[in-house]
Amino acid sequence: MSPLDHFIIEFDTALRSMVGGANAHRPTPGSDSSTEVVLEPTEREHAAGLMRVNHVGEVCAQALYQSQKLFARNPEIQEMLHHSGQEEMDHLAWCETRLQELGSHTSYLNPFWYAGSFAIGMVAGLAGDKWSLGFVAETEKQVENHLASHLEKLPQNDHRSRAIVEQMRLDEIEHGQAALQAGGISLPNPVQQIMKAMSKIMTMSAYKI
Repeated sequence: MSPLDHFIIEFDTALRSMVGGANAHRPTPGSDSSTEVVLEPTEREHAAGLMRVNHVGEVCAQALYQSQKLFARNPEIQEMLHHSGQEEMDHLAWCETRLQELGSHTSYLNPFWYAGSFAIGMVAGLAGDKWSLGFVAETEKQVENHLASHLEKLPQNDHRSRAIVEQMRLDEIEHGQAALQAGGISLPNPVQQIMKAMSKIMTMSAYKI
């Protein structure tokens, strides 16, 4: 493909991340289960808040992978980031679909989350492949822990949301391992703590807005 073709594809991905309309290559987990359980209003609102947080996480993931892929030196690493980014796009679409089923909305701050994450990804990419991959690995580790906590917080009878989150968790583990195997290094503890603090701010905001 020409540089223009690549630009159009990446621009389309950015738009779908921010305003909706993401396309999944895999079926939505839990979509083939029995008739959906009716949730109480408070359960539905809580599940929607958690899935909105998860959706924002995937918006950030798209921005990170796009920017890091742009600055990756090694073609094999570019391909790895592209593959992981496509699976993250599945997550984005799954969360968007589930929010629609719950009668809720994605975060109104998605353009802000995307822009900030793209900038962070650029910094990581410019630092070099080993640092960029280390950033991917640490991000995926924190997301994995975050999704595991959501499995504890989601209503037990919300089988569809739980199926989506569980598959996302498994994919994030795989992405983190792939980044480490490709040469990612462990980030300094202060950087890890900053990442956790930023994630907490995002989580608290996206749950409601």
